[in-house]
Amino acid sequence: MVTVLRPKMASLLEGQLFQISGQGPPPPKDFFQLVITKNEVILRSWKISLRLECRGAAPKELKTSHHDFLHQKMPQQQVGAIFGQRILEYTISLCQGKFDYLERLPDDMLLKILSYLQLKDITQLAQTSHRFRKLCNSEKFWEQIVRNRCPEFTSDMDGIANAMGWRRIYFTFFHTSGRKEQQ
Repeated sequence: MVTVLRPKMASLLEGQLFQISGQGPPPPKDFFQLVITKNEVILRSWKISLRLECRGAAPKELKTSHHDFLHQKMPQQQVGAIFGQRILEYTISLCQGKFDYLERLPDDMLLKILSYLQLKDITQLAQTSHRFRKLCNSEKFWEQIVRNRCPEFTSDMDGIANAMGWRRIYFTFFHTSGRKEQQ
């Protein structure tokens, strides 16, 4: 009997699973960075202040294992207060080993996948995340739609499409609400 060993999908992930940074809520408005690796949650903070006693202050760093993050309320409260409930829930999911592989795909690969979907499905997908909304509304996506789904499009129309925008070209010249979509 031959045993085939398949690596767990998580082992295919790079060391850093997620990173976000930004200014914290007022009044202090300090700068924060959250990094989630395969093994740790790292919360860094930089004091932003005009006060003399704060100048030159070294950044603070809180490192905790996934297990400890899941079982300690203080780090969870900090992440929630700084980055919001959605980021806290995503951090907890990552710490529980629930990886969102689709979110980790490069844009070009996602655009290739999107090219197989119906437009009604694209509109629903665009509502699922900021990244998908951005991709589904991108000029690159709409150029792909026009070039692949509109046989009437000719290379002479490139200039018009680039000037008007590919989405506008599609809805102005090629899309009719009564027409069935082409695959």
